[in-house]
Amino acid sequence: MKCKAIGHKVLIHGNIKSINHYHTISDEIEALIRNNIKELEVYIYDSISLTSSVIGYFSKLVHVDNIGIRVKISDNQLYELLEDLGLLSTLHVERL
Repeated sequence: MKCKAIGHKVLIHGNIKSINHYHTISDEIEALIRNNIKELEVYIYDSISLTSSVIGYFSKLVHVDNIGIRVKISDNQLYELLEDLGLLSTLHVERL
């Protein structure tokens, strides 16, 4: 998995499946937040799932840190998972 922040966008390529991936994603996002970014767009390419730690982190960003987040997903299975979890509106999920 590769993760790169550009401006207010976080681009994630590959399958998100380990705690190391969570740390990579959260480190990139935390760097943006330290630069006073309050609105994020997270693009998830290729991944068919998210770890619970990443889901929890995204929820914390919205509910605790008051960070606006839009998650854009290319995989239908991942979109359906977030729909089943009731997170489409919380994370402003869109299909790519």
